[in-house]
Amino acid sequence: MWRQIHVLIAAAALALASFAASAQRVEGDRAQAEGIYATEVQVNGQGEAERNTAFARALAQVLGKLSGDRGAASRPGVGQELRQARTYVKAYDYRQDEGVGPTGAPSFRTTLVVQFDEDAVNDLAGTLGIPVWPQPRPKPVLWLAIDDGSGPRLVGLPQVNAARPALNRAVERGYKLGLPTGNAAEQAAVGAIWRGDSAAVARASARYSPPMQLIGKLYRDPTAGWKADWTFVDTGKVLANWSQTGPDARQLMAGGADGAADALMKRYAKRAPTGEPGVYHVTFTGVDSSDDFIRLAGYLQKLSVVRRHTPTRATPQGLEYELELVSGLPGLHRVLARDEVVEVIEGLEGQPPEYRLR
Repeated sequence: MWRQIHVLIAAAALALASFAASAQRVEGDRAQAEGIYATEVQVNGQGEAERNTAFARALAQVLGKLSGDRGAASRPGVGQELRQARTYVKAYDYRQDEGVGPTGAPSFRTTLVVQFDEDAVNDLAGTLGIPVWPQPRPKPVLWLAIDDGSGPRLVGLPQVNAARPALNRAVERGYKLGLPTGNAAEQAAVGAIWRGDSAAVARASARYSPPMQLIGKLYRDPTAGWKADWTFVDTGKVLANWSQTGPDARQLMAGGADGAADALMKRYAKRAPTGEPGVYHVTFTGVDSSDDFIRLAGYLQKLSVVRRHTPTRATPQGLEYELELVSGLPGLHRVLARDEVVEVIEGLEGQPPEYRLR
């Protein structure tokens, strides 16, 4: 019994040491997330369980920023990695934000600021076939005209707070939006925005770089409250048009930034060569005992790239398996090379892939 207790204590100490090495808390005066691989999430406390749950939400956000895909967290295999998100954390810290509650009394909000390991997250994306939107990323100009009932007006730099919902949502999606200066000449572009003349807006935006424009008009709608019409233009080419309605003008502005991110991701995000998802028949050697079989099965069970693993038969050449993979053999090989538990053996052409349990 005492020997078992000592083993458990040693294992726990090793796990804690490993986590501490990969996820150090770095305290600062005013922690803030900067860059694609960092993000902020609201938490209810600083306990370990709350923190691990927040790490999962943070990793989902970072994968969304990395790919530009709002659905990145729901891709095959990602959910399993989110459950062990702490292993991807490089550093974290907490920030206390003070505000005013509904009654006017001071309120405090705790924010967890997380910095993920860039190489580890990139490897995860490559393994699971998540598209990556390359950096540096463009900063389109937001040409937004708002009519609240008193006539359309351009939102320029002096009115930056009015466009804050769109600017903030763009940052959440992994890019930034700029605003025109709002001088007299640019104010004249309101007419072009209102009649949907994207070419005229592009000419007005020629002084800015890159030649990308998110053009939107936001106005009162008698039924829904507000309506927004959006156009996204890249180097003179219209990539997307869409409209939204709703009671909250701020949400509609954020929707404009979402639509631009979707258009940019569709055009520029690229997948690593991971192969095609599907069922593959493979052979494992080095499985010489029941302990080896249990170790191999346990290892395959934890791999997010393996959706299903079924041993089919044992032969003198090895143990044959049927593997259902979410991103093909190249994705599997990336994981095997990283973990060094199973070695890839160069098999004969036309034969099932062969692997050796180390």
